[in-house]
Amino acid sequence: MFFLLFLAHKSKTKIMKSKYVMLASAMLISVATFAQKDQIKAAEKAQKGGNPQEAVTILQGAESLISNAGDAEKAQFFFVKGNAYFDLATKKVEEGKNLSLAAKAYQELLSVEKNSGKPKYTSQATASIITIKGKLINSAIEDTKANKTTEGAGKLYDAYLLDKKDTINLYYSASTYVNGKDYPTALKLYEELKTLNYSGKGTSYLAMNKLTGQEDLYNTAKERDLAVKLGTHEKPKTEAIPSKRGEIYKNIALILVDQGKVEEAKKAISDARKANPEDSSLALAEANLYLQTKDFETYKKIIAEILEKNPNDADLIFNLGVISANAKNPVDAEKYYKRVMEVNPNYVNAYINLAALKLEDEKAIIDEMNKLGNSEKDMKRYAVLKTKRENLFKSTIPYLQKAYEIDPTNIDVAKTLLNVYSALEMPEYKALKAKVKEMEAAAAAKK
Repeated sequence: MFFLLFLAHKSKTKIMKSKYVMLASAMLISVATFAQKDQIKAAEKAQKGGNPQEAVTILQGAESLISNAGDAEKAQFFFVKGNAYFDLATKKVEEGKNLSLAAKAYQELLSVEKNSGKPKYTSQATASIITIKGKLINSAIEDTKANKTTEGAGKLYDAYLLDKKDTINLYYSASTYVNGKDYPTALKLYEELKTLNYSGKGTSYLAMNKLTGQEDLYNTAKERDLAVKLGTHEKPKTEAIPSKRGEIYKNIALILVDQGKVEEAKKAISDARKANPEDSSLALAEANLYLQTKDFETYKKIIAEILEKNPNDADLIFNLGVISANAKNPVDAEKYYKRVMEVNPNYVNAYINLAALKLEDEKAIIDEMNKLGNSEKDMKRYAVLKTKRENLFKSTIPYLQKAYEIDPTNIDVAKTLLNVYSALEMPEYKALKAKVKEMEAAAAAKK
């Protein structure tokens, strides 16, 4: 009997100890919660007082405890955190990094409030995310202008993560990584675009801004037309945006070829063509791949298939001209550019590219002229080369004049034509020079 009572007493003692432990744990959690609330309030006060860095430091101290907090405290924590990082970015303190950290905090806030069903800060956080997205894109543009392509590409990817419906930012990020020669990261993003079956095909709604003289892009024709109606814009136009699948798969293939994975590259484009048989840009990408790998027979076969299906597609024929020019095949390139002119007499880039193609021969002529001496034989050869150069310039005039006629605002075309007039000592030089000066002055005024 004594033994049984002893066991009962011992068991009761264990239960009491357990209650004490639970009570102590509850007290610890309560103390931690109060401390957390104080830290959040202190951080909010610092942030609103214009000291976001102090706010960030305070919140870092509470970071390890936030997982045990209630939904209301979590939401407030992430809201203050997002605001603090956003303020730092606004003050140009590691702008790109802090914009991304702010966006991440706001996204965590949205997740908490969505799960709790109590959207106290959701509308403010959503508005901030939209602003951050725009700032990231603008900052990325500035980075690329400053040749900081990798940083810019990263910001574009962050902008995509903020709004995955806006897949154009994923595409631009991948392209920018290519420009920065970060091919492994570019390939990863292109594979993501491939999984999404992204094409980028669409329509651009444009109108000239009367104040800046630049074309502004609108999401819909209705928005564009409203701006024209209000009188802030003029010259509305609608342009088709071609599919980008060809470029995506072309770059995937080129990166794979660079990595020594030629067969994998061929399979990638072949599979893409099977999945998208009507996308001519993929056929061009496949032709370009076989051109790069010097399989000229397959290249010619694909080109023939493309032309058979689309004999009057000016964009397609123009791209064939570009591919031929890049392959150092000026005869075919000229043939394709002239065919474009027949199909669409106002296709300005065909005239520009054909003139540029012809002018490429000038370097070889100049190099030879510079090597000649003063002997009678050399002087005769010099005269022949001089005539050859003049004839070369003369052959470009019709194309440059037509390009300038189609697009009189293209200063590069105007300058090239001016140089040709100068070399040939033509009377048209004086009038065009005055026009070029006006164009340069107008361009400088816009900066």
